Parts: sequence; structure tokens; C-alpha cells
Amino acid sequence: MDNRTIYFLAALIGGAILPVQVAINTLLRRYVGEPMQVTFISYLVGTLASLGVCVFAQYPLPTLPSLSQTSWWMWIGGGLGTLYVWSTIFATPKIGAALALGLTIAGQMLAALFLDHYGALGLTKYSLSPIRIAGVLLVIFGVSLVAYDKR
Repeated sequence: MDNRTIYFLAALIGGAILPVQVAINTLLRRYVGEPMQVTFISYLVGTLASLGVCVFAQYPLPTLPSLSQTSWWMWIGGGLGTLYVWSTIFATPKIGAALALGLTIAGQMLAALFLDHYGALGLTKYSLSPIRIAGVLLVIFGVSLVAYDKR
């Protein structure tokens, strides 16, 4: 297995877990109530799981000097994740998991092209190319087919 394969597998497995997470959160909503309440529960469980992994792996706490070197916007990732989790819990019961996640993926691909092209937020630059644009258009076309079938 080469160096890139492990990263491809990690991303693929992470992607395969997302629809399961969406289905579980959508089911939990039936018992809890509002999508934001389920989002809170999801993040609380995730926080505890992350803490458990950090304690088990004996990762050191970050130092105050290293934390003080960050910019304010580097701390909003959890808030953005909250919006993502909430939006899938909100939308999935009405449009289905396949369409909700298809639209999520299409949105991710469009945003990722922009971030890559400009090297935004400290990412390595990967210029737009006709092949990359075609790939995203194919994703959008695929989502359109899923949406059309839902009518």
C-alpha cells in the first residue's frame, strides 16, 4: 500500500460513515424533538469520544503559547460542523438521505474547488482545470438525477 492509499481509504471510510450518521441522527430526532437538540447530542457524544481517544493515546494538551498564535477564525470549525449536522437532520426527513447527502457533496465539491484554486485558509494550491471542473459538474449532474427521481 503506497502513502496516498491510506489517505484515500480514510476519506472513503469517512464518507461512508456520513449517511449512517445522518440516518441515526434523523431517527434520534423522532425521540428528541428539534434538529438542534440532536446536533447538540451528536457533538456531546463526539466530544466525549474524542476526549477518550486523546486520553487513551496520551496526547499532550496544547500549550497556551501555541494556542495564542491562532487566529480567531481557526476556532469556528465546530460551529461550521454544527451547521452541517443540523442541516442534514433538518433536510433528510423531507428529501431523503440520498438527496440530502448528494446536495451536501455537491456543495462540498464547489467549495473545495474554490479553496483549492486559491489555496484559501492555508491549503495547498491546486489550480482549476477542465478535468476538475468536469468532475464537479458530473457530481452536480448525478445529484440532479437523484433529485429528479424524487419528484
